[in-house]
Amino acid sequence: MKISVVIPCRNEKRHIGEFLDSLLMQELDRDWQVEILVADGLSDDGTREVLRQYSQDAPQVRMIDNPGRIVSTGLNAAITAAAGDVIIRMDAHTVYARDYILECVRALQTSGADNVGGPWVAEGRGLIGRAIAAAFRSPFCTGGGKAHDVNYEGEVDTVYLGCWLRSVFDRVGLFDPQLVRNQDDEFNFRLLRAGGRIWQSPRIKSTYTPRASIAALFRQYMQYGFWKVAVIRKHRALASWRHVVPVLFVGSILVSLALIVLAAALGFSTFAVVIGAALATGLSVYFLACVAAALPFARSLDWRALLILPGVMAVYHIAYGLGFLAGMLKLARRASGEGAPDRLFTALTR
Repeated sequence: MKISVVIPCRNEKRHIGEFLDSLLMQELDRDWQVEILVADGLSDDGTREVLRQYSQDAPQVRMIDNPGRIVSTGLNAAITAAAGDVIIRMDAHTVYARDYILECVRALQTSGADNVGGPWVAEGRGLIGRAIAAAFRSPFCTGGGKAHDVNYEGEVDTVYLGCWLRSVFDRVGLFDPQLVRNQDDEFNFRLLRAGGRIWQSPRIKSTYTPRASIAALFRQYMQYGFWKVAVIRKHRALASWRHVVPVLFVGSILVSLALIVLAAALGFSTFAVVIGAALATGLSVYFLACVAAALPFARSLDWRALLILPGVMAVYHIAYGLGFLAGMLKLARRASGEGAPDRLFTALTR
């Protein structure tokens, strides 16, 4: 069996060496031929020099140029150059079990699915990183998606990273090169609509390192919300209603604030007070919900991380909702002939 591992990256000098070392130590069937294709987005931090050295020391490692500099174009470049019957996507910010590739192939063979992967497990570093990782595991924060359930095995609507037979891409196409974010969700949605199946196996183990600052998290989830609108526009359908809950929440806050200002300006002070009281009540209930959702992590987090966890959960929701609203606004502006998205929504956050 020929297996191609595809990795999109850009400016990963601090991580790429350690990642490739772990990848080269994977437990593999002796009859397998494995190639490692790193699609580099024209890095300028020394990553390319590291990759050239690895390709000299380990012939199975090959660098592919990704002039598009985003994940979707990198994946497409690597998949196009791949010689494998099986394609496995990996990421430089994830730590993998020694049998990760082995379990991916087993799940692909036993499930009969078109795309397989493991649960999306986060392990943060530092105080903020640990709180962000905890929120990432909370059903309240993530909408209850099965991809975050470490024990779930079965069919899902999307899966972390992915492992496919090469024929899947021949059937449904490659990743959408127009999407800076959410290219995985869009591809999986397209696969499901074409009659494909996606399978999650808890035996496929990995841990993802999330952002380590509130600002980076906020920007990341603003981008997720923004590009989700592009996915919905493309398919004219929702993959899941949980994707619109944050925008309804943020939208209700903004509408309430606008009504308060308008009522006060027009002299309807009583109406402004009523709307303000309703908004304050709603936000209080939401805050209590965040606190309640944080309590299950009391044993696994120190008190400082637990204290900021409700606020981190709110950042997930508010950033995604604001990004979604910005995407809707961009969609309206596009209809009137406006230009490309702002760099805030196109620049990578790592």
